[in-house]
Amino acid sequence: MDAFNSLISTITGFLWDYIIIIYLVAAGFWFSFSTGFIQIRYLKEMVRLLGEGVGTKTNGNRISSFQAFCVSSASRVGVGNIAGIAIAVVLGGPGAVFWMWFIAFLGAATGFVESTLAQIYKVPSKKGGFHGGPAYYIKLGLKSPVFAFIFAVLISVTYGLIYNSVQANTLASALQTVQIDPQHTAIAVTVLTALVIFGGIARVARLSEWLVPLMAGVYILTAIYIVLVNITELPNVFYAIFTKAFTFDATSGGFFGAAIMNGIKRGLFSNEAGEGSVPNAAATADVSHPVKQGLIQSFGVFVDTFLVCTASAFIVLVSGNYEGSGLTGIALVQHDLAMQLGDWAPSVMAIFIFMFAFSSIVGNYYYGEINIAHLTKNTLYLNIFRIFVVIMVYFGSIASLNLVWNLADLFMAFMVLTNLTAILLLAKQSKVAMLDYFKQKKAGIVEPTFDRSTLPNQDGIVWWHKDAKHEDA
Repeated sequence: MDAFNSLISTITGFLWDYIIIIYLVAAGFWFSFSTGFIQIRYLKEMVRLLGEGVGTKTNGNRISSFQAFCVSSASRVGVGNIAGIAIAVVLGGPGAVFWMWFIAFLGAATGFVESTLAQIYKVPSKKGGFHGGPAYYIKLGLKSPVFAFIFAVLISVTYGLIYNSVQANTLASALQTVQIDPQHTAIAVTVLTALVIFGGIARVARLSEWLVPLMAGVYILTAIYIVLVNITELPNVFYAIFTKAFTFDATSGGFFGAAIMNGIKRGLFSNEAGEGSVPNAAATADVSHPVKQGLIQSFGVFVDTFLVCTASAFIVLVSGNYEGSGLTGIALVQHDLAMQLGDWAPSVMAIFIFMFAFSSIVGNYYYGEINIAHLTKNTLYLNIFRIFVVIMVYFGSIASLNLVWNLADLFMAFMVLTNLTAILLLAKQSKVAMLDYFKQKKAGIVEPTFDRSTLPNQDGIVWWHKDAKHEDA
């Protein structure tokens, strides 16, 4: 197993050092410039649309824009926001936080493009609602069924199996600090996962709609309290973040320094912009214009990174013991919370981790379900996939920390390569849709609607026509 882990680590290091980071940053700059820095100019519209979707009622299996946002956030707001950020600070120093912010800023534009494309190429489901995502816009938009198949397999394995093993691993580690045996954790989480995922997207959406805002809000408030208690340390924290960001001692042994490498890698694992996961949730929303969900999901990158991830980073940095403590990941965050709040804090943190990890497990599973539906209509295969998800949740609870994170980084790299290439080739479609949306807004139309005839290439678009019915239109 050690030899296998070493091989995976070597391959992953090469991909991230010499290909993925350059590709992510270049694509992020291109999307930012081509959309006129939409992540800044239309931040107010993003917030308005998100608030508008809260409490929206839907019929049957259709889900609202806010529910779709919560499903994607259920996947994004997970242990990567806590354990992953702590790992990044330990390996890359405070400067890793700057690069986490940097990739999130660019990623917000990337997220807009991929989620808008997911809406444009979504397809109605026989059970009601919609399916969509990279596998769909690769097949329908690029006319490449082979690469669509490859992506569908990649995301199903990555999210449904590997990422869920990461979530379960961190959950078991957190509960172990409060004297709960990993085997017991494995059994409990496995059973709960099975109960939810066999219920389908409606159950996932309902769970996510209340769990995600609750857990993120309480966690952020906890971090704010810790920062306020240590307010005199805040200038030193910001100074360390910005000065250490440009220390290019490549301690990771690669082309990029440890701060850049770990900040971008862990930032992407958390906010998922460009990875091709969030579009799967974005496509399920019933909205009157594709750009609406693109803007909402773009804002999700900010929520994930600038609020939740930054909260974790500040908890670690104001405590100041990330060097030399011998701790990393969730163990470091729990230790720092105990320092700041008292001995009861690790137990409360274990509850946080349970909510973060479990919501991510069901969100990750759904990405797999969408893509299994793309691969085959036979429900037998979907049920087989569900069984493997349950098995991997159990495996992750008892597996090695290094192995599950290395596998996650490897498959994340493959997904980025496939999805970024696709959205770069289809970016003109999302830009035309964006111009149409804001043209209607400028003309005084409060809720713009969309027709596929607006697009220069309508081939492969099956939903957006003048007779399409939208619940929020």
